[in-house]
Amino acid sequence: MPTRRQTLALAMAALAARTLATPALARAATPVRIAPVVTGLSEPWALAFLPDGRFLVTERDGRLTLFGGDRPVVLRGLPEVFADGQGGLLDVMVPGDFAQSRRLWLTYAHSAGGGASTALAHARLSDDGTALESLTRVHEGPAEAGGRHFGSRAVQAPDGSVFLTTGDRGLGKLAQDPARPEGKVLHFGADGTPLTAPAFAGQKVVPGLWSLGHRNIQGAALDGQGRLWTVEHGARGGDELNMPQPGRNYGWPVITYGVNYNGKRIGEGTAKDGMEQPVHYWDPSIAPSGLAILKSDALGWRGHVLTGSLNSDLIARLDPAAGYAETRIATPETMRVRDVREAPDGSVWFLSVGEGAVFRMAAG
Repeated sequence: MPTRRQTLALAMAALAARTLATPALARAATPVRIAPVVTGLSEPWALAFLPDGRFLVTERDGRLTLFGGDRPVVLRGLPEVFADGQGGLLDVMVPGDFAQSRRLWLTYAHSAGGGASTALAHARLSDDGTALESLTRVHEGPAEAGGRHFGSRAVQAPDGSVFLTTGDRGLGKLAQDPARPEGKVLHFGADGTPLTAPAFAGQKVVPGLWSLGHRNIQGAALDGQGRLWTVEHGARGGDELNMPQPGRNYGWPVITYGVNYNGKRIGEGTAKDGMEQPVHYWDPSIAPSGLAILKSDALGWRGHVLTGSLNSDLIARLDPAAGYAETRIATPETMRVRDVREAPDGSVWFLSVGEGAVFRMAAG
């Protein structure tokens, strides 16, 4: 049974929506309102929509809750997670065949060998919607000490395969080692079989390697053409928006637009032959987390890129038609935004760690 803290408000009707009056939103073609959907969460990390209108929310300490029925259901059968530092239960992804397979995908920090690593698993949601069954871990990296830079997001490609993003675990050089999974985008078949990019054929690489040279990817999404995009944390400056391509190297920690936290230079500069440039970067950092590339025009933002900020209490909206010009959505609700998702009705839902809540942004 849910605890008192978890018996939450699916409460858009019960709590008054707030019209936004920030300069950024005042210029939007469509008036926009934000309303709470769920409150009382503890470090929410990810949300995902089921095809029947219900939705799932992960909390970093290892809780996965199903909302939208008569009452919230805290699911049983979750893997044990390493809930320390930035580790814990991270992403949840609902694949396109869920109505038939009832399969869910999870990423999480997995404890092993005196340390922890980023793991990817899939499981079946039981017929009564109360538990995960047949949990199968399809990937785990080597264990490293500490609680930094696990990533991670799982995204399904149009062909049913699955991308996993990882962090460098605070050990930047691992992002450049093709035989290690840290600081990478990895690619798996719908059954979990690693699908290594053809560009790496014949090389000694981690199974499933798609791209390398990433620092800490905490947002990933597909655009309207089915292409994968990611956002990743830099150090002091140098957060990046990328469109990872198979076989490409995105530079960390050899090239970056950021510096160390002590102000010292990182690597060799901002460019190097054989290493990719970001589509967009932030300096100073916003600590981006969550990513949505809008396919609906319900808010007048079709094709725009939205990502949350963990250090500046905002959602950044980038317009590709204007060279990724940025508008910042900063309201009382946007405190440490961990995830941003486009709902089936075209509204934008986001998770606020600071508020412990799920919010819905829609045309007002």
